[in-house]
Amino acid sequence: MVKKFFAEFIGTLFLVFFACGIASVACVGAEGALLNAIIAAGFGLALIVCIYTIGYRSGSHVNPAVSIAMLIDGRISFTEFLFYCCAQFLGAIAGAALLALCAGPQCSLATNGLQTLPEALGGGQVSIGIAILVEVILTCGFVYTVMATTSKPDFHGAGIVNGFALAMVHILGVSFTGTSVNPARTFGPALIKAFQGENGPIEVCWIFIVAPLAGGVLAAILYRLINREKKA
Repeated sequence: MVKKFFAEFIGTLFLVFFACGIASVACVGAEGALLNAIIAAGFGLALIVCIYTIGYRSGSHVNPAVSIAMLIDGRISFTEFLFYCCAQFLGAIAGAALLALCAGPQCSLATNGLQTLPEALGGGQVSIGIAILVEVILTCGFVYTVMATTSKPDFHGAGIVNGFALAMVHILGVSFTGTSVNPARTFGPALIKAFQGENGPIEVCWIFIVAPLAGGVLAAILYRLINREKKA
């Protein structure tokens, strides 16, 4: 259990430091579709690396939404779920703190929030209701993919598929919420920004905890209804 905890801690730290770093540091000056594509690639590539390094040890959930789906499907115990979530949140906080140390207080740390849509779509700010709906749908699609691809141990391409799935949901979601689909990934940067005196991200953080968890639960339900074989 200790090795699984440490693997999830390091994996989530890695995900936040590199993926949020790409989104908030490497993307400075990029706009529109180019910005979305670079952010999506950063998160997708970071997840692929995590899966092929710590996946054999913990499954490389690095995301409480994935862990809650695995709990519902019976792949991990409730105790493991609690250990995984603790490791993921602590790893995300550590990753965000390291990124803030390297990039300075002006770095956004790729925090999530209610975005302003492009002018072609009206230019208005995304509402809380739409943000929740988008996050539930995106998380459900991503987690469902993870559950399906990891159901067969002999499918060695799961890491690539799941990385591309995470990139896909980011390409769409960045314009609505910055894309969370991961409560730990959102909480870590939001907490560090709060310590820096910027409370906006932490005030809306509940959206990106509740909605992804709901999406993970929905993904588990859909998987059991559609993909699970009935026991004889």
